[in-house]
Amino acid sequence: MKTDNKLIGAGLLTAIAASLCCITPVLALVAGTSGLASTFSWLEPFRPYFIGLTILVLGFAWYQKLKPKKQIDCNCETEEKPKFIQSKMFLGIVTAFAIVMLAFPYYSSIFYPKKEKQIIVVDKSNIQKVKFTISGMTCASCEEHVNHEVNKLTGIISSNASYENGNAIIEFDNSKTNISEIEKAINSTGYSVTDKKEN
Repeated sequence: MKTDNKLIGAGLLTAIAASLCCITPVLALVAGTSGLASTFSWLEPFRPYFIGLTILVLGFAWYQKLKPKKQIDCNCETEEKPKFIQSKMFLGIVTAFAIVMLAFPYYSSIFYPKKEKQIIVVDKSNIQKVKFTISGMTCASCEEHVNHEVNKLTGIISSNASYENGNAIIEFDNSKTNISEIEKAINSTGYSVTDKKEN
């Protein structure tokens, strides 16, 4: 039974570790400390290993829980009900939690507030589009965090961050904001602008 508890604990820890790099930006946004967002981005290369380990550990825990018990010939032992922490229900709850944690990058955008803003452009010659190369973004949650911070600035028309491309293409009214303000907003998330060029 102690082995089951260790397996459940290990499965839970690996699931949390696998999604830590993606949960941190949301937690940083909620806490109002956006600079902490990239703290666990170094874990991203190990995410597939954590996912595999989680599946392996929880799969083995389920195997241990569901395999047929050996029959004892004597009638001297009475079967007692296992504690909740050793039950199938608890293992099911841990498994469901692990799945929710592993899938976090795919639904993290629901935690970012969507603000509809009205954009008024007085002079179209003021519209500028700049591509910022950003290091440290590792998932969709990182993209949302960058877009959220940039969209706080006045004069932003569109912000499209991509962790896959490692950049953000930002269209803005340069009479209301400028490249250095946008760069400062991106850097405040904990990710770093490494290059920028007009698109």
